[in-house]
Amino acid sequence: MECISIFDMLKIGVGPSSSHTLGPWRAAERWIQELQDKELFTKVRQVKVHVYGSLSLTGKGHATDYAIMLGLSGADPVTIPEKDILPTVHKIQETKRIHLGAQMEIPFSPLEDICFHKKFLEFHANGLKFEAVVETGDKKSKTYYSIGGGFVVVKERKNAKKKMADFHKFPYPVENGKQLLAHCEAQGSSISSLVLKNERSLRTDKEIDTGIRSVWNTMLDCMHNGCHTHGKLPGGLNVTRRAADLNKSLLGDNYKKYKNGQSWLETIRKTKVKFRQIFKWVSCFALAVNEVNASLGRVVTAPTNGSAGVIPSVLMYYLVIENHKADFKQIKQFLLVAGEIGSIFKKGATISAAMGGCQAEIGVSSAMAAGALTELLGGSPGQVLMAAEIAMEHHLGLTCDPIGGLVQIPCIERNSMGAIKAITAAELALESNPKDAKVPLDKVVETMWETAKDMSSKYKETSEGGLAVGINMSDC
Repeated sequence: MECISIFDMLKIGVGPSSSHTLGPWRAAERWIQELQDKELFTKVRQVKVHVYGSLSLTGKGHATDYAIMLGLSGADPVTIPEKDILPTVHKIQETKRIHLGAQMEIPFSPLEDICFHKKFLEFHANGLKFEAVVETGDKKSKTYYSIGGGFVVVKERKNAKKKMADFHKFPYPVENGKQLLAHCEAQGSSISSLVLKNERSLRTDKEIDTGIRSVWNTMLDCMHNGCHTHGKLPGGLNVTRRAADLNKSLLGDNYKKYKNGQSWLETIRKTKVKFRQIFKWVSCFALAVNEVNASLGRVVTAPTNGSAGVIPSVLMYYLVIENHKADFKQIKQFLLVAGEIGSIFKKGATISAAMGGCQAEIGVSSAMAAGALTELLGGSPGQVLMAAEIAMEHHLGLTCDPIGGLVQIPCIERNSMGAIKAITAAELALESNPKDAKVPLDKVVETMWETAKDMSSKYKETSEGGLAVGINMSDC
């Protein structure tokens, strides 16, 4: 049984895409490490990267080539200063040389040495192959697959997969919602408490808390930055940033107090919020995150970069609108539940838009947020799973059709819609008896995967269908 930590589901990285940016970046890092482990690194004289399928078709819009260059250069997506990203890429483009693994310089022309192929590899829609020519003239290659959420795998034999899966087991292993609920009932435990026990088999309490604080602080920085940055998003669509103007409008007269030194969160808490403004605030937080994501900013995959705004915006709604007394305890509780629900979808279906369309990103993130919010609002484990099911049920069949291959239209607005659906799903579940539910969470996970397999490839992050072909880029 696959053990997936909440820190696997909630990774810190650079936008705009977990599968098309963070995944290739991590694959490049991993390949460099493998060359070093095999004592081949210092013998490398030339490098070429082949990108396939969805990675190729929307790679330019998702900065896949940038990610590959940065990964080969030894930069870390968690720690690289955002201001250094473009200068590093531009230097490689101009000099046609790369500082491989931050250790040695070799010739590298991005236009010639990163090759985009429309062909799909059999194992997964997001494939990329790294090739190195060593000093003897021999070629050494390795193929990786970016399977969504920043996860990177190689195609292995079944017995190798089983060996890896058996390497570590949680004390309360969970493959699906039914098993999760059974553990909670047997232990008399909430979902967050059970997940924490599993996490403790991997890390100390201090490490868990440090990791969760880092995740939340990244989310918070992302929302703050997005709510205070004006202008156009990069990429050629000329999309205007909206979060900053919306933030200023919602703060109203209190905006001056904030500008005079009062903290942003405290200012929001002290701002009178009417019913209509609640969802405006939720949308503002979601838009802010995904505007940062679209600008090569640092975000948290939740479970992907394209859906990074749903979870922080729903948690922010709880912290600054629903419960002003909430603190780290509630933040931790929320993220533990969200991560566990996300792992159930990853195990039973997919979190990759290239495999399942946008239902695999926004749909899953909405389910994660709905379940987590339900527990914070006092819901039982059964109601938590019910909320997750409701949220996903109303995202089934959602296509991934990014215009220009950019994570902007319709992606950014979909985050605000996913967040609002999550809140609604939580409220519906809290007023319901889980025993009366006609559709269990596991059934909606199964249905989502069946829908994904039936969905045409042109609606799976290829920009070959839907809005992606209905809008003329030259008109933007």
